[in-house]
Amino acid sequence: MRITGIEPRRKSLRALYLDGEFAVNVDEQTLLCSPYRLGMEISDEELQELLRQSDGRRAREKAMYLLAHRDHSKKELVDKIKRTSSEEAATEAAHRMEEIGLINDEDYARRYAKELIVRRRFSQSRTEYELLQKGIDRELIHEIIEEMDIDPAEQLRDLLERKYARGLGDEKSRRRTVAALQRLGYRWEEIRRALEEYTPQSGGEDDSETWHIG
Repeated sequence: MRITGIEPRRKSLRALYLDGEFAVNVDEQTLLCSPYRLGMEISDEELQELLRQSDGRRAREKAMYLLAHRDHSKKELVDKIKRTSSEEAATEAAHRMEEIGLINDEDYARRYAKELIVRRRFSQSRTEYELLQKGIDRELIHEIIEEMDIDPAEQLRDLLERKYARGLGDEKSRRRTVAALQRLGYRWEEIRRALEEYTPQSGGEDDSETWHIG
């Protein structure tokens, strides 16, 4: 096959024409670093290797771009890169980022767990679910959460005091509060207990308060 045309495309790509017909888009830098120029012959095997190199370069560039904006777990990085590159190129790019220290799943998991539990006040079970979705090992998740030594009951009391105290005045407001706490991952039994402890029940028949949220 003869290279009969090379035309610019968007996103630093070049359109390669072979024997007068459009064939493929190739990363511009990959093409410049290759020995192939207009009018030269290229075999099918050489073309496939050129495409593999192009895919790999673009995957690494995408990885650097993503990591420049925020931290990612390895799985998350692979999943995002393979939207525009092959899974093989995405995996290789993520592995390279890991090798040079730009991603570290353990460090990422510790920071993300702290973000979820301490700042966003997610429950431990919801935090575990979110970390699993990022591809973090379950044993590592358990280790990190255990090290944080968070008391779920205390977490709920603090949430009620700081954020939901005004939402406990009537049945409708209490239901909204319960729904909000359940979205954070807390179980109904945990919420009910926290509500009972937050609003002590008196022993009197007339002024006792009972929760009917379920």
